[in-house]
Amino acid sequence: MGQLRVQEVRHRDGRISYTIVGASGDVHAAADGYLDVYAGAGTDKTYAYVLVDHLRWLEHEGLEPETVAFRDLQRYMGAVGARVPMPLGTPWRVGKKSYGNSALKTAASCLKGFYLHHAALGVNAGLAEELNLRRMPTKSDRQRSLLGHVKRDMPSNPLAPKSTRRRHPKMLPEGAREVLLDEVNSARDRLVVQWLSDGGFRIGELCGLHLADLHLREGAACGECRTPHAHVCHRDGLANGARAKTKYPWELEDGVIRGGLIKRVSPTMIHAYFDYMMAEYPRGAGHGQLLVQLHGADRGMPWAPEGARKMIGRAAVRGGLGRVRPHAFRHTFATSVLDAANGNLVVARDAGGWASTEVVDEIYAHVDIHDSVFDAALRTVWGEGA
Repeated sequence: MGQLRVQEVRHRDGRISYTIVGASGDVHAAADGYLDVYAGAGTDKTYAYVLVDHLRWLEHEGLEPETVAFRDLQRYMGAVGARVPMPLGTPWRVGKKSYGNSALKTAASCLKGFYLHHAALGVNAGLAEELNLRRMPTKSDRQRSLLGHVKRDMPSNPLAPKSTRRRHPKMLPEGAREVLLDEVNSARDRLVVQWLSDGGFRIGELCGLHLADLHLREGAACGECRTPHAHVCHRDGLANGARAKTKYPWELEDGVIRGGLIKRVSPTMIHAYFDYMMAEYPRGAGHGQLLVQLHGADRGMPWAPEGARKMIGRAAVRGGLGRVRPHAFRHTFATSVLDAANGNLVVARDAGGWASTEVVDEIYAHVDIHDSVFDAALRTVWGEGA
């Protein structure tokens, strides 16, 4: 029991996918068929780790995917969320934190999809009937579609936890940016704090940036944004394991990056970049990535996202902030933009590069990154407003 694990698969064309294997290296056929549907979709890795946790629990309970019942899935959701009293009040993931509300929603989506996928192949069809429920559309559901008024019902997931509406549950502590800038020990680390704060980057996006992605002068050759900006490009197979979550088309033509997710860059971010490049970036680094190791045998090699997470965690502890994760900068950035833009969710969506969230999808629109409201909101967040 517990020998199942997630296996990363690197394809010849550079793509990366994920599957689940047993102790002997045999592929778990049921899981592989389901995960193959999401290969390269951005959620494949997340679903692989959610699913392997569930399959380990099935082994522990002596159950099989072919015979598991709806009540069993309810028990599992209670176990991983530690929300069921008595024996199931103990988290199933021993030694790890129980799932929060957001993770429970992800697990519910993954499990529903897994069992519906196999029901379509003729496996455990009775369970699929209990999972494949429908509900009446809400006003928000109708607003998400141009023809929403013709919708009569919507998919429902009986495994999903009750929704709790909160703007951003994991924001930075008050004054965390200034504390972290005082506590970090290098220009590279100051760059990380500044770019996470002012850019709303995911840590995988930041660690995956190449120098060619940065157009930090007015009127860059790409012609896609007049002001300083960065192109976030999804790349598989980077040496440090970093990759952008969203896959916007991009290309390198005549040495110029075009496309990807374009994110505006503040003057403070530019100053931090030049301080780092002049003081610490190694000469002759052939990989072209922005963030590098500064010490040890791997000095000059691309810096992994896990290294950045640990750096921020240590600096936060030294500064008395408690536990701080890089994604907290993103939540704080989004809230700051919303406040500066008077609640304009479209501005917040495009400033942070969200591809699809439940809140911003309620507005069917796209903001111009040169729009005056968009520009004013970012400059206020950057401290340049009146």
